[in-house]
Amino acid sequence: MTQPTPPSGTGGPARPERAAARVFNDRYELVRHVARGGMAQVYLAKDLLLNRPVALKVLFPELSVDRSFVERFRREAQAAANLSHPNIVSIYDWGEGEHTYFIVMEYVNGRTLAQLLRQGPLDADHAASLAADIAAALSFAHANGITHRDVKPANVLIDKSGQVKVTDFGIAQAVGAKEGLTQTGTVMGTATYFSPEQAQGYPVDARSDVYSLGVVLYEMVTGRPPFSGDNPVAIAYKHVREDAIPPSQVNRAVPQSLEAIILQAMAKDPADRYQSADELRADLTRYVRGSGVLAQPVRSPAAVAPTRVQGAYGGTRVMAGAGAGAARSGGPGGPGGPRPPRGPYGPGDGPAEPGTTRRRSGAYVVVLVVMLAILGGLLFLLGKQLGVFGATTTGQVNIPTDIVGRPVADVELELQALGLDTQASSPAGTVTGSDPKPGSTVKKGSTVNLAVEPAPVQVPVPDVRNQDQQTAENTLRAAGLTPGTPITQNSDTVAAGSVISENPTPGTSVPKGTQVVLTISLGKAQVKIPDESGKDPTVAGAELGALNLKVTSASEASNTEPVGKVTRTNPPANTSVASGSSVTIYVSSGPQPVPVPDERGQSVASAKAALEAAGFTVAIKPSGATGTVTQQNPVSGTAPKGSTVTITVTGGGGATTTTSPGATTSTT
Repeated sequence: MTQPTPPSGTGGPARPERAAARVFNDRYELVRHVARGGMAQVYLAKDLLLNRPVALKVLFPELSVDRSFVERFRREAQAAANLSHPNIVSIYDWGEGEHTYFIVMEYVNGRTLAQLLRQGPLDADHAASLAADIAAALSFAHANGITHRDVKPANVLIDKSGQVKVTDFGIAQAVGAKEGLTQTGTVMGTATYFSPEQAQGYPVDARSDVYSLGVVLYEMVTGRPPFSGDNPVAIAYKHVREDAIPPSQVNRAVPQSLEAIILQAMAKDPADRYQSADELRADLTRYVRGSGVLAQPVRSPAAVAPTRVQGAYGGTRVMAGAGAGAARSGGPGGPGGPRPPRGPYGPGDGPAEPGTTRRRSGAYVVVLVVMLAILGGLLFLLGKQLGVFGATTTGQVNIPTDIVGRPVADVELELQALGLDTQASSPAGTVTGSDPKPGSTVKKGSTVNLAVEPAPVQVPVPDVRNQDQQTAENTLRAAGLTPGTPITQNSDTVAAGSVISENPTPGTSVPKGTQVVLTISLGKAQVKIPDESGKDPTVAGAELGALNLKVTSASEASNTEPVGKVTRTNPPANTSVASGSSVTIYVSSGPQPVPVPDERGQSVASAKAALEAAGFTVAIKPSGATGTVTQQNPVSGTAPKGSTVTITVTGGGGATTTTSPGATTSTT
C-alpha cells in the first residue's frame, strides 16, 4: 500500500493528495478525499470488515518522523476514544501503517459550522441551539478530564439532520497531565478563537473552552469573529487587552439576553465567565425556551489601557490610569487621606516654573519611552511564543490552510481579500491544491495558482415513480444516471414490480453518472389467516385485526361448536391473503335443525328406527299392548338434531324407555 503523497510545492499548481491504492492498511477502502488539515489528510473510506463508512485521518508522512506531531496525533485518538457522547465524533480505531499514522473515526455526512457561516450570520435561536449542543459536548469532555483547547467553527460538524458533532481533539489536554501539548515557542490553538490565558501561555482549564465557544457564538450571530488583525499576534493582543464590540451593534437582530450570554462567556477574567460549559449550556437552553437568563456580562478591567498620555501645562506628563498612582498610596488622594482639589492643571497642580517644567517634561518623556519599550518587549515575547515573529513581516500574508475542498469562487474571494492575485485552472469547481501550497507565507500582490477539479455536469433526476422497474431504469440511463441495486418493500398503493420511490429524490440536480437507488414494490404484504375455530368472536376479531385484516361476522348452525363460538373463517385458516383483505368469521347458532318424521300409527320398532335415522333421541311411553305409536311429541316440523322425540305406545304395557340412536328399546 502506497501512502497519499503531499502536493508539490513547485512546478505548477499543487495536486491533491491521492491514495495510490484503494485499500489502506488492508481494511479501509478509500472512497474520496474530504479535507486537508494542518497535519493530516481526511478521507471518506469504507470499513471492509464492518461494512460501514468511516472518516480516515492520515498523518502527513513527512510529519510522522516528528515525535511531537506523532504524540499530538496519538493524544487526539486517546482523548476522543473514551468520549462517547451524541455530540462528539466517535473514534473507532488508530494505529501505525505504511510509514505513517492514522485515526479511524465516525463519518459525519454534512458540513462544518465554518462552511455554514460562509453564507452569513445565523438566526439567534438557531445559533443558540447549536451552541447549546456544542456546550453539551464540551461539558461531557470536561467531566472526563479533557479540555479541548481548539474550539472553532471548523471543528464543529453538522450532519444532514442537524445533529451537532464536535471533533478534532488534536491539542486536547488531560487535566493534570504531566506533559502539556503547549510547546516552548508555540501556543496551540487558533488565534481567532483562543482565550486570553491561551494567548499569554498561561495554564488553561474548562473555562478556556467556554471563552472559545463564546467567540464562536459571537461569530454565529454577527457573521464575523469579535477580533481580527493582520497576524496572530495582533489578534492575540486584542483578546488580552480589548473588549469586543457588543454583538447587537454589529447585528441589530441579536436579542439582549443572548448578547448577555455571549459577553459573559467572553469575559477576560476566567472568574467572571460561566464556570463550566454546563452552566453556559443551561443559560442557552433557558434562552431558547424563552425563560430569563442568568448572564451578567462584565467589562474586564484588563481591557482598559494601563497608562494614558495627557497634556500638561508647559509640557507633557504621564497620568496613571484608574486605580494607579496616588490612588494606591497612602498619601493625599489615596485611601489614607482626602483627595486634593482638582485645579485646571490636574490634582494639586499649578503653573510650574520654566526650569521645573523642563525637568518634569524630560522625566515624563523618559518614563514614557521606558514604558513603550516594555510594551514592545511584551509584544515581541508574545509573538515569539506564538511562533510568528520571523515568519510574517510587513507586507506578507499566509495562504489559508483550509482552501482545499472548497469552491474556487469562495477561495478566490478570500485570497483577494488578503491582497493576493489568483489564477485558477478552471473557473468553477473545487480547489484541490495551490502553488504556493496552503499555509505558505507570501508577499501581498503575489499570484496564487489554484488547481481546480471542474464541477461535474449536473443533470436533474427524472421522476420514475409508479413505472415498472425495467422502464424506470431505462429512463435513468437515458438521463445520464446509473441505476443502483434496488431495494424492495411491500406497498398498499403501488402495484408489484413498480417504483415506490427513488434516491436522490426526483427533480434534484446531481452530477452526471450519479447512482440512483430505486425502491421496488412487492405489492401488498401477505398474511396467513390463523385457525380461530372454537374461540370467542371478540378474541378472534382482535387477532385478525392485528394482522391488518378487515373482519365481518355471520352465524351458522354447528353440530360441533357450542353456541356463540367461532366455527370457521372464510377464507379458511392457513390461507395467505393480502394485507387489508376482508375475512368473515362464522359463529355457531347451535345444532342444525332437521325435519321430524311423523311415526304415529307405526309399530314401536319401526318408529324408533325412523327417528333415530333422522338424528333424534327416542323416549317411549308404553300405554298399551298393541305395540302401535299413538302419540308423538313433537309430531311434525323441525327440531335440532340430537334432541329428544317422545312417542306413546298402545297395546302393550311396561316401563317408559328412552332410547338414543343405536340403542335397544325394551318394554314389559
